[in-house]
Amino acid sequence: MPSRDATTHWTGGLQKGQGEVTLDSSNAGTFAVSFPTRAGNPDGQTSPEELIAAAHSSCLAMNLSGVLESQKLEAESIDVSAEVTLGPAQGGGFEISGIAITLRAKLDGVTAEQFAELASTAEKTCPVSKALSGTTITLDAALA
Repeated sequence: MPSRDATTHWTGGLQKGQGEVTLDSSNAGTFAVSFPTRAGNPDGQTSPEELIAAAHSSCLAMNLSGVLESQKLEAESIDVSAEVTLGPAQGGGFEISGIAITLRAKLDGVTAEQFAELASTAEKTCPVSKALSGTTITLDAALA
């Protein structure tokens, strides 16, 4: 499997500095970042937490699709949102203090209980979930 890469160019200190994140592999764009917008109002800028949320939601949608396919099921649609929270860390600094995932799918032929089990399997086997396993991840999964 290929690797993907991004780069960040930063100038200045933490509070007054600023940077640009470039998605190199896809060439999908360059995005402004700064600590004040990361810790407060986004004001049109992205943050590491938003990029992690994008990675997690897209990975989980793909992974659920694969879990369903392994059971000979296919959802009409899958919608996943991930909310990544930045908070103070014990001993100073910051940490990702939690990730709340909301997953909805239109899927015929399964009960709510069966779907909850399939969604849980997808979350536990999602490569991004595995990479973030040191963080508390909550999953709210339901049929739409």
